[in-house]
Amino acid sequence: MSRIGKLPIEIPAGSEVKIEEKTLTVKGPKGSLEKTFLEGVKIRKEENKLFIERESNNKDHMSLHGLVRSLVANMIKGVSEGFEKQLEIVGVGYRAVKKGDDLELQVGYSNPVLMKLPKGMEVEVPIPTRIIFKSINNELLGDFVAKVRAVRPPEPYKGKGIKYAGEHIRRKAGKSAK
Repeated sequence: MSRIGKLPIEIPAGSEVKIEEKTLTVKGPKGSLEKTFLEGVKIRKEENKLFIERESNNKDHMSLHGLVRSLVANMIKGVSEGFEKQLEIVGVGYRAVKKGDDLELQVGYSNPVLMKLPKGMEVEVPIPTRIIFKSINNELLGDFVAKVRAVRPPEPYKGKGIKYAGEHIRRKAGKSAK
C-alpha cells in the first residue's frame, strides 16, 4: 500500500470540497479548482477529512494511489494558502520587466524574450533580478516557472542565467592558463 496514498487529507476551515463521480471541486478563500481523475481511485469524504482509496491491487491503480492523493492535497492547499515560487536572474545586463500580461526577459539574446502569463497566475518583479510567481494551481505554477527558467538556464562556468531562489549551481573550473 502506498505510504503517501493512505494518509488522510485535512480540509481546512473555510474550504469546501464537492465530489461528483470522478470530478473533484475544491473551493476556498483564494478561489476554486476542479479536476477529473481516472478510473481506479475513489475519493471518500468523512467529516473534515478526505480519504483516497484504490479500487484494486492492479499495478496501474497502485501507481495512481499516491499521485492522486498528492494532487488533491495540492488543490486543497492552493485554494486555502496558495503557492509561490521565486526565480533569480544572474548576469550583467540580465533583467526582467512585467508589462501588462507579459513578462519581458532580457537575458543576453539580441532581442528581449516575451512570455505571455497564463490565466490564474500573478507575477511580481520587486527588483529587476527577482521574479515572484503566485498561483492557486501548483501544476500550472511549476510548469510556467520551469518554462521561464528554460529560457536561459544557469551555466556552470560563470553561473549566469535564470535560477530558482536558493538553488545551488555546481561550478566548474575553466581552462587552466599555460
